[in-house]
Amino acid sequence: MQLKIILDVNIILSAIIKDSITRKVIFESGHTFYFPEYAFQKIEKYKDYILAKSGLEAEEFSNLLKSLFKHIEIISTGNLADSWEKSMDIIEKIDSEDVVFIAAALTIQDAAIWSDDNHFDKQNAVKVLKTKDMIEFIKGK
Repeated sequence: MQLKIILDVNIILSAIIKDSITRKVIFESGHTFYFPEYAFQKIEKYKDYILAKSGLEAEEFSNLLKSLFKHIEIISTGNLADSWEKSMDIIEKIDSEDVVFIAAALTIQDAAIWSDDNHFDKQNAVKVLKTKDMIEFIKGK
């Protein structure tokens, strides 16, 4: 069984903003990651912030995003419908923006969420890995 890793937006942002261990894990681990289609709007929402913080030009940002998503499978929004209500029960009162990530983890068998956001720690329905856990997970492959 291979654990399926769903990336939170903060992981994508981290990988774009600087050439970090996060980017290295996504590019070099050989692992396929997952990202909910619905959450692309959050990447777009933070685009100006990312450009300012990273120093990237818009074209560099687009190219880096395309390169990252060669290692990431998109989970279509329609596939999350069956898990949406349960996901809302689990996380909506903690952070409503993360319903989509819990729904993705509930939809895909053997899944965990990679996120450094502490609010995921306030639920126990879905396994959550921090970046330090991901480094250990990848080393142990």
